[in-house]
Amino acid sequence: MGFSLMGLSVAYGKVRSDDERFKVLDRAWEIGATNWDTADLYGDNEDLIGKWFALHPERRQDIFLATKFGGKAKIGPDGRFNMFADSSPKYARSLNRLGVDCIDLYYIHRLDEKTPVERTIEEMVQLKNEGKIKYLGISKCSSTTLRRAHHIHPISAVQIEYSPWTLDIEGPSGTHLLKTARELGVSVFAYSLLSSGMLTGQYNSLDSFDADDHRVKELVARKGCTAGQLTLAWLLTRGESVFPIPGTKKVKYLEETVGALKLELSTDDERELREVIDGADVAGSRGITVNEFADTPELPNLNKPLGLLLGKSELIYMVIPTPSQSRRISIIELRQQDETSMRAKAVFKHWSTNWTGRASGAESD
Repeated sequence: MGFSLMGLSVAYGKVRSDDERFKVLDRAWEIGATNWDTADLYGDNEDLIGKWFALHPERRQDIFLATKFGGKAKIGPDGRFNMFADSSPKYARSLNRLGVDCIDLYYIHRLDEKTPVERTIEEMVQLKNEGKIKYLGISKCSSTTLRRAHHIHPISAVQIEYSPWTLDIEGPSGTHLLKTARELGVSVFAYSLLSSGMLTGQYNSLDSFDADDHRVKELVARKGCTAGQLTLAWLLTRGESVFPIPGTKKVKYLEETVGALKLELSTDDERELREVIDGADVAGSRGITVNEFADTPELPNLNKPLGLLLGKSELIYMVIPTPSQSRRISIIELRQQDETSMRAKAVFKHWSTNWTGRASGAESD
């Protein structure tokens, strides 16, 4: 289970003093809630973590640290908080606030609509090669984008909203992202699993259900847990590749959250909760949904043959641009067959007539 640190700096009321927030981080470390999630968008969150590491450098090795880039915020003319995306390669270089040598997991927070995801992943791979990050992740992407990114370099994690009340990633409205992630071996880090407080009891968590439907309350009472713990326990049944990342700014709720690890749901419990979920008409805001399940522009000619070169041997050479679209060209040998040969000659004739300069360059490489 992860621990989202966002609430220590933004979104949940007045920001507390560093000393008060350090106590939450101390307790998280003490009870083993050491899979931390932050972002450069979250106010002074990265700075706070950097200060905590400076106080306890020996604890850095105990923390699996994930942060995100690509989300920016500004206050609009109406005074509201507005978020927009910038996943350009240049922006991926903003790493210095945490004060650590290497980040364990680095996410694209939001994908913009002008930067091909391949370009951003290439820059992240460079950061990995420089020893600045270990693993690559993407937040709020579509299945198509995940596949394109994974083609350039293995993606370790996707971060997405997932809870009993937000099941988009299981179906077409969420591009079947859960299925795609499992197929590719990508872990799913589920955020906003307590619906921003709706299920914790801070707000009336059951208002979205029929007034006569008390099954969730009965299940909570029967299991001797809170509604929040029930939600966490449900997510923990979604498979080993799904990791909840709840957040809080209070020690008592942090301890309550970790207590969900001891809660076991039977098959009947899961079925009962699922029946309630399927019958619920959940209402209310889901918070920031900028570029949700986002796609990005494709690179020109990505994975499309530039042409065919007929060699002197009984082989046909297919020329394909590399994913980085560099001058290096991959050559795939295809054994010559009559039908293939006829089509290859036709394509080559057209290609060599229109792309003579490029053909010459390809042969020289």
